[in-house]
Amino acid sequence: MLRKLGIFLAVALLAGLCWLLLTPAAIDPAPFRPAEPRAMVGGLMVNEELERASLLGKGKLAGPEDVAIDGEGRIYAGTDDGRILRITLDLIGNETIETFAVTGGRPLGLHFDAAGRLVIADGERGLLRVDDTAKVEVLTTSAEGVRFRFTNDLDIASDGFIYFTDASDRFGPQEYLFDLLEARPHGRLLAYDPASRQTVVLLDDLYFANGVALSQNEDFVLVAETYRYRIRRYWLTGPHAGEAEIFIDDLPGFPDGVAADRQGTFWVALFTVRNPMMDLLHPHPWLKRALSKLPRALWPKPRPHGFAIALDERGQITRSLHDTDGKWLREVTSAQPHEGELYLGTLEGDRIGRYPLDE
Repeated sequence: MLRKLGIFLAVALLAGLCWLLLTPAAIDPAPFRPAEPRAMVGGLMVNEELERASLLGKGKLAGPEDVAIDGEGRIYAGTDDGRILRITLDLIGNETIETFAVTGGRPLGLHFDAAGRLVIADGERGLLRVDDTAKVEVLTTSAEGVRFRFTNDLDIASDGFIYFTDASDRFGPQEYLFDLLEARPHGRLLAYDPASRQTVVLLDDLYFANGVALSQNEDFVLVAETYRYRIRRYWLTGPHAGEAEIFIDDLPGFPDGVAADRQGTFWVALFTVRNPMMDLLHPHPWLKRALSKLPRALWPKPRPHGFAIALDERGQITRSLHDTDGKWLREVTSAQPHEGELYLGTLEGDRIGRYPLDE
């Protein structure tokens, strides 16, 4: 009986291996050998600062990926059901949460333009704009003949130009982990001119193009490459205009949203710390191909670690904020500074963090 059971298990194992190796996969992975991450010293020193953040909308929000604040101090967030929610706080901190607009997609990056209209990078619908009557307008959905699959984040210059990212022209918002496993450059940094309504590609071949932020003098723009643990700088003016370079690399986590205070500081949200198992898998395409066929429950899990860092305009880390067990804030996807406070969004959480920077 035991011998028959052993034969059955061996055959089942062999069949499973053949299925993993021979059946088609949804991805075509490339090898990638990540460098060692920066040590958590200096400005990266681990702390529990994020536990000092107050929590807005706790239990009432579903994936408030990014946060924007209007001229009246009201807080806006896009949720995974396609809504833009507006949070109003009274003088003693009581919350009123209402639906401001519905995009019909997955609103990710948010930013107000000079006219007070909310511009949205919607992962499914493209670059959108909402006026104060909640009317949703589609600004652009493609560039150079290639449609956006994953419009992700944006920043707006003083001349009205909108700089934004399409994270991947291959995988959409529900498939972002496939982009991680494939390790190929499907992302782009783009610019939209609201006057001419033209969209141009500034950079392509980016590894999951994510957060976008302009410098204090708007002479360069940053773009995060989440799955290369780095941030690039693209020069807009000056002797290097049109050129790109690495601004900071070998980060100890996955850089997501990037925001600027326009006073020389960038805030970078890191989704979590790097996963050693994922870094071990990356050099081996056949292992990643096999992993992609397994149920998501068997994939390497992100560690629940809340994480955000501040950078100066030379790419030096000046400060970091952590929640090492992620019980207060985790999966941080945006870190938006506003009037002495840092608003923190999250991909799948039910809250927005508000951290007091002035203290």
